[in-house]
Amino acid sequence: MPFDPEAVGITAFRLMRFIRVEHTVYTLPMAYAAALLAGGQFGLWEAVLIGLAVFGLRTAGMSWNNIADYPIDRLNPRTQGRMLVSGAVSLTEAYCVFALGAATFLVSAAMLGPWPAVLAPLYLAVVIAYPYAKRVHCLPHLHLGAVYALLPLGASIAVHASDISTALARTPWLLVTAAALWVSGFDVAYSREDAEFDRRHGLGSVAACYGTAAANAATVALLTASAALYLANYIAYGLGLTGLIVTAAGAAVEVYSAAAGVRGRSALCMNLNLAVGVLIPLGIFTGLYVRP
Repeated sequence: MPFDPEAVGITAFRLMRFIRVEHTVYTLPMAYAAALLAGGQFGLWEAVLIGLAVFGLRTAGMSWNNIADYPIDRLNPRTQGRMLVSGAVSLTEAYCVFALGAATFLVSAAMLGPWPAVLAPLYLAVVIAYPYAKRVHCLPHLHLGAVYALLPLGASIAVHASDISTALARTPWLLVTAAALWVSGFDVAYSREDAEFDRRHGLGSVAACYGTAAANAATVALLTASAALYLANYIAYGLGLTGLIVTAAGAAVEVYSAAAGVRGRSALCMNLNLAVGVLIPLGIFTGLYVRP
């Protein structure tokens, strides 16, 4: 069978859509920001490997989430357009993408140093476990927040790859905690759309288990707390005023996204939080490298 570059390109584009590769753009800056704040060895080589590790872990996580949720997504009217459900991606392809992502993550982590290599299987297990959380309890949003928090934490460990004590001491914990609350918060808001479906099928979320009012309160509490911690993290490092303005803008957008989520504007809430994922690291980069 002759090589067809056009067919290969179409397949690659289709699979990149499947894993939402563009969301890596909103994920990687937070990891790099954490690595810079943690100090340690962070040159071009580390930057490339951290980037590959983040890409690999996200690829594995997104593909496995689609595989695990396939029986549920087939029943949910909101998810009928997902690529695995619609047949745009086959289960075989999804498993192959997962395997490639997991291998990329594990190899990149091993190349970063001993502690990333040791912790990588645990990271992968936490990510793989996420889609099952809603089958067990009412707070899967916290599990998703923990998954995202692994990225800045992992980047901090990567730049102190041989010394876990130093890595944990130098980790920007306010940033890590803020990231966990941030993702948990907008996931609570987004999950409101599926509250009735989740209740009928015995799946857990704040909205499904405790009602819309509780979901609204959780959204506001989590996103507001996260915004405050992002600001506190920036101030704790004593960075410049210019970066503080950018960070404050990111925090303000995050708080406004909570209002959008409470009003049921889930798409706007999600898009605003994508902006938060850019503005918060940009504020840190600005504070580190742009002096007034």
